[in-house]
Parts: sequence; C-alpha cells; structure tokens
Amino acid sequence: MKKWFLTSAGVVGARSLSLKPMVASRDQTNGGSGIEHTPVLVDEVLFYLDPRLGGIYVDATVGLGGHARALVERLQGDVLILGLDRDAESLELARQRLAGFGDRVRLHRENFKNLPLLLNNLGYRELDGILVDLGVSAYQLLTPDRGFSFQEDAPLDMRMDRGQKRTAADLMNELSEEELADLLFQYGEERASRRIAREIVRERQRSPITRTGHLRRVVERATHPPMPWRIHPATRTFQALRIAVNDELQGLDEFILNAVGYLRTGGRLVMISFHSLEDRIIKQKFKLLSGLCICDLPALLCKCPRQKRVEVLTKKPVEASQEEMGRNPRSRSAKLRAVQKVPFGGPPVE
Repeated sequence: MKKWFLTSAGVVGARSLSLKPMVASRDQTNGGSGIEHTPVLVDEVLFYLDPRLGGIYVDATVGLGGHARALVERLQGDVLILGLDRDAESLELARQRLAGFGDRVRLHRENFKNLPLLLNNLGYRELDGILVDLGVSAYQLLTPDRGFSFQEDAPLDMRMDRGQKRTAADLMNELSEEELADLLFQYGEERASRRIAREIVRERQRSPITRTGHLRRVVERATHPPMPWRIHPATRTFQALRIAVNDELQGLDEFILNAVGYLRTGGRLVMISFHSLEDRIIKQKFKLLSGLCICDLPALLCKCPRQKRVEVLTKKPVEASQEEMGRNPRSRSAKLRAVQKVPFGGPPVE
C-alpha cells in the first residue's frame, strides 16, 4: 500500500523523504533524534538577508536551527542570533544543535508574533535582519504523536505549542457542519469543503474523530477521487486544520508591520511561505509598505498610506532550484520574499 506524507508542499511519497537510518554527523541531524533536518532555500536566505559582522539578527521561527546555524557559520565572528519558537520540543533540539556557538545564539520559547514584546523585554531597539520560515518542521511532521501527518495513525493533535488546549480533534468534533465547511474552504482552499464537512458530521455521530487515520478515511470517502492521486485528497483538509489550530494567519500582517519597525535603516526582512494564503498576505503587506496602493479604489477614495518604508527586493517570489527540489521535496512549495528598510519620512508615493 502506498504511504503518503502531509508536507507543507502537499503530499509526497515516503521514499522521496529518504527516511533511512541516518549515519550523518550531529550537524546534519536533528540533535540526537536521527531525523534529517534540511532547511529550505539556505543560499537564498543568506543572499537576501546579507548578514554582516557585528549584526543582530532574529530567526523568528528557529525550528531545529538550520537557518540560524547557516547564519552564524557564514559570519564566523561577532554576531548575535536571537532564535524564537513556540514549540518547546523543537526548541530543545535546536538548543542541542546550536550549543557549540555559545552566546552568539540565544533561544527563546515564544510565538514569533510576540517579537515586539520579547525585544522590549530584552532591550533591543534595532535589528539588522529578521527571518521568518512559516513552514512545519521535519520534526513535527515525522513525529507521529504530533498529529501533523496522516502517514501514520496517530492522535489528531496538530498543536505547534502543546501548552495550548485546543487540538485538531476538538475542532473536528465541536464545530458545526457550516463552520467546518467554511474552515476547509478558507484555510485549505478545498473545493469539496461542503461534501467533506457533511461526511465528517455524519461520521462523528457514529464515533468521535480523534485520530489522523480516521479523518483521512473520512475525507477519502467524501471525495472518492480516482487513483492515482497527484496529492492525497486529505492534504487540504489537514492544512486547513493545522492553520486553524495554530492561528497561523491571524496577526501575520500586523507582525510584518512591527518587524519592519524594529529594523534599522538598511535592515532586511526575509519571509518564506509554503501556501498561497500566507504568500498573499506577505505580498500585499510588502506592497503596502513600499508605498503602493493595494485597495484598487479610485485615487480620491484610496486610503492606503502611500509612504515608502521598504524597498521590495524580490519582484517575484524566489523559489527553490530544481537541484534543491530533488534532494529536499519540502522546498517545492517554498516561496521567499524580502524587503529592505529605507529612510522613512519622504513625500507620498504618487
């Protein structure tokens, strides 16, 4: 029977993730867990972040520490990397991976959207660069009891922060049919959202849906697409649930505004997204901060500020090379966008 993985890029076959016993060094693996950790778009991140000696940089979603490691290794000297993550388990593994860099890397358990609060508490007023990778880490995907993947039958959890109470199973069994359909359509862009929601409600009347395998079978039954599948029919449902459980889109636009506010002039914000919903928010906010209109209303009705605060460095999203896609399937859907802060206070952009 074909096995599938839910990834940020969709669903890929188990073989393409190369899940064989690892004999790599500790640097190439997730601490002592044996799960290979390959951050996406590393060369592109370094190019657009353009790190400099003596700088202060934030990896706002440090995950297992791959990008943070690349940053500090690139500079080989005086630099400070502040790493944030709300997943305590991932953060501990990152701490193990990055321990050799001493005080040059300082890790904090925090949601990246709370970056202003953390910076205020630490006393940092200006940053040289901020990186945000919005994807799910390999550790989260490949740890069955986290409930992010439907390759294994596991508890339907999906919490990035296990300290929060609400799980994916709670949503599955508590939302109304209409609420479920709206969630799947809004966050998963699932065209069969109403059929799937109807089948979920029918199924949970017989038995609560509390495991990934159970939900996968319900979605397959509701959609019954012919084999072979380009992506598994449950992919969009799992994406939508994960986004809802972790409030991934809420406050993202406000975070971008705050992040730019903490950059020094010339500092850079680099963001990596993995689905169109995130990328659309990032693109629109970057466009607005560059002084352009995003409302498409006549000039007399437009309320866009038209004040240029950043220069957009990526006119189109930067994507992985064919070579990287071949060795790291997760990179297939990664899109990188970057801006550089410019002096504020000039005339309105016409």
